[in-house]
Amino acid sequence: MDEPTTTSPSGARPLIALTMGDAAGVGPEVIARAWTDPQLHATQRPFVIGDPRVLRRAFDLIGGRARVVSVSDPEAALPTTEVVPCMPVAMAGIDLATVAPGKVDGRAGRAAFLFLAKAIELALARRIDAITTLPLNKHALSLGGIAHPGHTEILAERCGAPDHAMMLYLETQAAGDHPHGGRRGTGLGVVHTTLHVALRSVFDLLSIEAVEAKILLADQAMRPLTGGKPPLIATASLNPHAGEEGLFGDEEIRIIAPAVARARAAGVLVSGPHPNDTLFGQALAGAFDAVVAMYHDQGHIALKTAGFHRAVNVTLGLPIVRTSVAHGTAFDIAWQGLADPSSLIAAVRTAARITAWRQSQHSTLPLCF
Repeated sequence: MDEPTTTSPSGARPLIALTMGDAAGVGPEVIARAWTDPQLHATQRPFVIGDPRVLRRAFDLIGGRARVVSVSDPEAALPTTEVVPCMPVAMAGIDLATVAPGKVDGRAGRAAFLFLAKAIELALARRIDAITTLPLNKHALSLGGIAHPGHTEILAERCGAPDHAMMLYLETQAAGDHPHGGRRGTGLGVVHTTLHVALRSVFDLLSIEAVEAKILLADQAMRPLTGGKPPLIATASLNPHAGEEGLFGDEEIRIIAPAVARARAAGVLVSGPHPNDTLFGQALAGAFDAVVAMYHDQGHIALKTAGFHRAVNVTLGLPIVRTSVAHGTAFDIAWQGLADPSSLIAAVRTAARITAWRQSQHSTLPLCF
């Protein structure tokens, strides 16, 4: 499949804000390592929202020669492989210079929230085209006085998006590599019906309406990545062997199958529920464009095993475009010069593709990105 154009109708490359994430984690280093890769700049204009001092330390850590420059407005960001525009935010009483690498710190958690809040504000005002987030730490976020458990919930509240979901996305690899997903070489997306909840709560949260809503989100979410063509979607089962006709649980009969029938009646190309022990192997081999998983780890384990360093997190149901690296703060290797930038590069590329498709459709509506 031809690579979709990633320029707006006016010819401008999408302006994408990279939020620095938790300063004690790998986020700053990931940005520094990715910055000189031509893929980060080829079809988009990235700039950083964060702490310029921390970012300079990250470039010093890896021996990077790019120059970090402070900018007060996104419109002033003129990124090149040698110039890193960084937009600071007001952080009353927070000095990230004293945050220890690889340690949970409420100051770093609150700062990560402030970076994200500024990016959301700019995106809602249409001053930037997309947000790509670097990881934050949920414990540090809580210690910083933020009640939300993570990026997704903060974005949903601030954007007024009650019907949202997480999609993990894996780009198709280069020719000669294992063809990870997509009948048309579009990659594989996995949408989660439930997200950051205890496993015992999943059974109570599943409903026909909830599963159907995520199927519809998956259908709309993949269209920017399939060039607008209807994606082929599979729904995962909840129980072993898809319940064996109710022998191992009846959620497939009572909830998932009726949701699939409703979505099919609405014109969505969806099937299932499929047994999980074979579904993801088929999907990764290209049988489906997207999978609707019933809970967090069901989808995450499959995609992260297949391509941990290339996986991208996309938030669905927002009026703005947001992608993210699929890894966490990695405190165990933070500030040791070991971080891999592949997921960030893929996340920025994906944000640019989604943005370009939205602009070509003149779309600012949620549920279509």
